[in-house]
Amino acid sequence: MITKDRVEAVLDRVRPFMQADGGDIELVDVTGNSAEVKLTGMCAGCPSAHMTLYLGVETALRDEIPEFETLRLV
Repeated sequence: MITKDRVEAVLDRVRPFMQADGGDIELVDVTGNSAEVKLTGMCAGCPSAHMTLYLGVETALRDEIPEFETLRLV
């Protein structure tokens, strides 16, 4: 099972890239090996948000936490 601390550590590494574009990402919950996140700022309405979320954030989580399963946007 993954922990919020492990997920937050990965998000802390990708967060500066999102903040550079006027957005951010917030960890809402961790359940089992999955995480729920919320996009804020410019990322919340950005047409490229899904690409950033799944190709950037989810890839970083899978690389760092091998047992990570699913990233959900809430």
